[in-house]
Amino acid sequence: MNNPIERLADAIRQRRAILFAGAGVSMSVGLPSWSELIRRMQADLGLQESPQARRWTYQTLAEYYRLKHGSIGPLRSWMDRTWSVTADRVRESPIHDLIVELDFPIIYTTNYDTNLETAYRLHNRPFVKVANTSDIVNADHSLPQIVKFHGDFDDDESLVIAETDYFERLISDTPLDVKFKADTLGRTLLFIGYSVSDLNIRMTLYKLWKTWRDSGRERDRPASFVFTANPDPVSDAVLEHWGITVLHEPGPSPEESTLAFLKRLRDAIAAD
Repeated sequence: MNNPIERLADAIRQRRAILFAGAGVSMSVGLPSWSELIRRMQADLGLQESPQARRWTYQTLAEYYRLKHGSIGPLRSWMDRTWSVTADRVRESPIHDLIVELDFPIIYTTNYDTNLETAYRLHNRPFVKVANTSDIVNADHSLPQIVKFHGDFDDDESLVIAETDYFERLISDTPLDVKFKADTLGRTLLFIGYSVSDLNIRMTLYKLWKTWRDSGRERDRPASFVFTANPDPVSDAVLEHWGITVLHEPGPSPEESTLAFLKRLRDAIAAD
């Protein structure tokens, strides 16, 4: 089975695949981009647009925001209000429909919003949300899991948004990180809605590759896939070196490309 779509479809059919859903999935229903979050923080902090400001990441700005305000509470409240869309908007999203239809046993997401949860409720599909240690302990493993890997608006302490939050996750194994390793080692992975230039996702992929390489059993590693709308020969080559198959689908926009890819994947699953 050399066709990557067929290999991926087979893993999903056997319920041995995990989906990772990034910001692109949320933006498909109209949520703000990271650049809009940066502009909001700059405005709240009284920072003027400048060449220097263009070098600030949202993680660095969130760290500064926490230092100036004592917490990210006001920012989180704004995000909770702004990064929320109506159930009708999610109902109209074919991307969310297809994610539910593909029936992954586990979905990891770095998005803070509740759109995936809303999509499952609209389809009357039971699920469990996992955002902290208590959720891991009490999870019903017979149901699909939506794992909020960077936290959830219902739990401020779980949010990974400022620079030190990311650094803490990189240098220590939280219960969610331990769960991540256990979940991913024996399953096929599919990443959608991520920029391959995102350092956090690249670190995740690198650590996974290194774990298998250091184990001496890399030949047993299940396939991993990253979907991006447009080819990038440099990033694609690096990811392929790490054992990641990069998939592309032409389209007039990233949203249309993602939708076309998910439809092709659904059709490949049904073709068996």
